[in-house]
Amino acid sequence: MSAAAEPPATEASSGRGALRRNLPPARRFLAGRKRVLVILGGWSLLESAQTFLGGYCLAQALDRGFLAGQTGTGLLWLVVAAASILGAGPPMRGVFAQLAELTEPLRDALVRRAVRQALRRAVTDPARTDDRSDTAAVSRLTHQTEIVRDSFAGLVLTIRAFVFNAAGALIGLLALAPELLLVVLPPLVLGIALFLATLLPMASAQRSFLDADEAVAEGVGAVSAGHRDLVACGAQTGAAERTGRLVDAAERTSRVLARWAALRTVALGVAGQLPVLLLLVATPWLLRQGVTTGALAGALTYLLQALLPALHSMMTALGAAGTRLLVVVDRFQDATAPPVPPKAPDRAADAGLPRGRRPSRAAVPAVEVRAVTHAYGPDSPPVLEHLSLTVRRGEHIAVVGPSGIGKSTLAGVVSGLVAPDDGTVLLGGEPVAGRTAQDLADRRVLIPQQAYVFTGSVRENLLHLRPDATSGELTHAVRTLGAGPLVHRLGGPDAVLDPRALSHGERQLLALCRAYLSRAPLVLLDEATCHLDPVAEARAERAFAERAFGDGARARDGALIVVAHRLSSARRADRVLVLDGTTPRFGTHEELLTSSALYRDLFGHWEHPPPPAGR
Repeated sequence: MSAAAEPPATEASSGRGALRRNLPPARRFLAGRKRVLVILGGWSLLESAQTFLGGYCLAQALDRGFLAGQTGTGLLWLVVAAASILGAGPPMRGVFAQLAELTEPLRDALVRRAVRQALRRAVTDPARTDDRSDTAAVSRLTHQTEIVRDSFAGLVLTIRAFVFNAAGALIGLLALAPELLLVVLPPLVLGIALFLATLLPMASAQRSFLDADEAVAEGVGAVSAGHRDLVACGAQTGAAERTGRLVDAAERTSRVLARWAALRTVALGVAGQLPVLLLLVATPWLLRQGVTTGALAGALTYLLQALLPALHSMMTALGAAGTRLLVVVDRFQDATAPPVPPKAPDRAADAGLPRGRRPSRAAVPAVEVRAVTHAYGPDSPPVLEHLSLTVRRGEHIAVVGPSGIGKSTLAGVVSGLVAPDDGTVLLGGEPVAGRTAQDLADRRVLIPQQAYVFTGSVRENLLHLRPDATSGELTHAVRTLGAGPLVHRLGGPDAVLDPRALSHGERQLLALCRAYLSRAPLVLLDEATCHLDPVAEARAERAFAERAFGDGARARDGALIVVAHRLSSARRADRVLVLDGTTPRFGTHEELLTSSALYRDLFGHWEHPPPPAGR
């Protein structure tokens, strides 16, 4: 946001950079449409002829007609002027027909670019792929593509109108009396030069304004989506302060933009009003130079009816739509930057250790939960209270308990998505607190009940957490998880995926394959198989429990934690954690049948589900 407060020199430099970045693709875009431009120029040339005839015919009607006592001649010249006005209809229709041939391909190209950027960001920054993940990309895809199309169309119309109207008017002034150009041209050129000098700084100010606007939209969207959690955690004050800073930054950028708009208005006054004033002041001198009354009237007609309106429209369009177009298109240029490959987990230290030093590393548990307490509000009872848990490397743990007892909360705390009110969580002997999203993604992967699948190819969905996985690794994951028939039915790895066409179970199966490909040693399945049949669920859990890390051995560097949906998940686990809201129990299936009444009850419920209602 600090860009809004930078001095004009910095803003101009930023604007020049945007111009340099966007001129080459602009040239390529226009070079591919030479035929459209030639036809557009031809129609516009007819329009400039109408401009020329408007002032010239009026001057001749006065000098050769009415002032000379030849009323018929004067009326004939006026008829010619009127015919030229009526004849402007077909050229304008031709102009708008060619305009669509320029604007629609540009919009389509930007839409494709925005979609590619959003997909690339989803792959390279998985930590942000939630419902609020990329508000800026949504803005580019919808609002900003329309800004580009409308701004580009307006610029083409206004610049074309100014160029050809100015040509017709200046040729007309030269034909009437060359002295007229001595009066009209200097203020016109001065105003245009002053205006052009403001374009690049204003483009930079416009960019800062759009940055601030996107930041406000993203910040407010995040606060709105997480309002319940913010209130529950008592974090309203901090959220309000952060949002307030974003709004203040947006206000500063809008003020800078307004100052440049005011300077643009001054330039418009110099170029648009000063020529008329000087023409009126210089009238006695022009008459002494032999300029006729009709020529003066024609000159005023050129200025007031053609040149100055076209100049006003062009300056307004360039000052507003032009700078906005430059900024928005530049943002699309930024969006097409090649994605940065995600950082691979650093295993060099482990690989370089002598064999004799491996046992000390193996002694560090995969997960340690130390006296963790967490409540969803200052006055709410704790969901987890003084919970301690140790999960050894290579261990398969199941978590069971009644609905709402805190199983998903525990998964969130272990994964680092939920910060506990008290206590410590360690993954591989290192604290979870303070880790970046990418660092956490390298250490654990969490698959929730509602599996995330996006529109894109099957391959892009499966490589979402590990874009650099090989085709062989992808095939192995699909085969191991039993997803081969599903991938085949969808059309293969390169087929485009429509999430709406998938069942909940199919979504979960694809998400499981994605997690299997991840290098993260710790896997947390939060009822991630609840929509699969028991056979598929068992296959998935076995696959994760035996997931290899390079040498084909069991996952001794990590662990598997499953929030169980069925009794069979608990029976497959090495140990089971029972959450009962008072005293958690942790042990093997056989041990818990003896020590935990709740587990015995759950076992009986799973083994003998209640009959359907009404029977």
